[in-house]
Amino acid sequence: MSEDTLFGSDEPKVPRSSGKPEGKAKPMMTPLAERLRPRTLDEVIGQKKLLGDGAPLRVAFENRRPHSMILWGPPGVGKTTIARLMADAFDLPFIAISAVLGGVKDIRDAVESAKATRSATGKPTVVFVDEVHRFSKSQQDAFLPHVESGLFIFVGATTENPSFEVNSALLSRSTVYQLESLKPEETAELIDRAMTREFPGITLTDEARGILTQLSDGDARRCLNALDVCCTMARERRVTEIDAAFLRKTTPATLRRFDKGGDNFYDQISAMHKSVRGSDPDGALYWMMRMLDGGCDARYIARRLMRMAVEDIGLADPRATTIALEAAEIFERLGSPEGELALAQAAVYLACAPKSNAVYNAMNEIRAFIREDGSRPVPLYLRNAPTKLMADLGYKEGYRYAHDEPGAFAAGEVYLPEGLEGKRWYRPTDRGLEARIGEKLKGLQKLNDEARAAGRGRKRGQGQ
Repeated sequence: MSEDTLFGSDEPKVPRSSGKPEGKAKPMMTPLAERLRPRTLDEVIGQKKLLGDGAPLRVAFENRRPHSMILWGPPGVGKTTIARLMADAFDLPFIAISAVLGGVKDIRDAVESAKATRSATGKPTVVFVDEVHRFSKSQQDAFLPHVESGLFIFVGATTENPSFEVNSALLSRSTVYQLESLKPEETAELIDRAMTREFPGITLTDEARGILTQLSDGDARRCLNALDVCCTMARERRVTEIDAAFLRKTTPATLRRFDKGGDNFYDQISAMHKSVRGSDPDGALYWMMRMLDGGCDARYIARRLMRMAVEDIGLADPRATTIALEAAEIFERLGSPEGELALAQAAVYLACAPKSNAVYNAMNEIRAFIREDGSRPVPLYLRNAPTKLMADLGYKEGYRYAHDEPGAFAAGEVYLPEGLEGKRWYRPTDRGLEARIGEKLKGLQKLNDEARAAGRGRKRGQGQ
């Protein structure tokens, strides 16, 4: 089970005879992140909006009002820590279940244990479910009666948006608290505390500290794990100052946080799409490179660029679609990293192109109209007549072939079903090529109006 940790002393420290780094010290089997888990709210670094003076969770703790909750946030920000602190603060038994490794049996076992506890002490049990979004709907439903009866105080931890991943019934019975990544200054405070408590006599250069903070990316557990590896090796080698070179040598390369199937994925692609829509090429490139740096499949970005071209640019600049398609093809031929340049060029072009969602809006409006409207018949004059019978029934009769008309336009003709004459859904913008399209349509509408005023337009009932 993953452990969201911040820091705090959980175990006695190994005795040290001096402030000098020790030689071949016996390694501690408990991870540094676990050894430094907070024992009180005051030891928690970060989450001031929830745990600061007058903040919701601190008030709940101070008023001794335990309640079911969903803790939503990225890895390593203290979800497990808060759950354990709540159990400790109210002197309640604590049961942890991993939704990744557990199942129905673990839930049944938790129920039996909680019933025994309530029978003996009258107290509810804090049941902490890590990665609760990994449980199926039926597994999540299994908690409901025990939450309602007060047998459980349910605490779910998730990195995913609970609005989508947690059952509405369970969600309605819990308070959702959103946790945030540690800020750089909070990560620095975490490093200082870890160095003071666990590695006295070893120091970090400013450059090494900056690199560690950057690699941590707001994840306390990642920071402490990397620090543990680095400082343990420094102690074994009798190194008293860790510089950037030593840190890079002892810490494996770590990708920035990027969950290909979770909120971070959708948040970043959303930011990229909105940057293109907002005509900000720098923003578009930044988010695209963040995704690539995090391991996103470049083919997904290529597909999203195609969507941006048709959804947000459309006929204001039809070249955008071509450029997006060509960028995807170039990437397929060149691969990474060279092919990524084509995607970057497409992203910049799309961001700088004139924008229009006129066709997108028209399509959605027509789809909604058709869904609510009846099935109107195709006018007879617009139907094809490949057989004599169909011709005898009046199919195609009265149809005006546009190429035989002046300017290849049959002025006054009607192409919508009866009752929808004059209906307009497509409204061109005044941007890019679409501005010219709008002018063209206005000119054709004028010809239609003139033809109908002169009695040359189609009258409904004629050729229906």
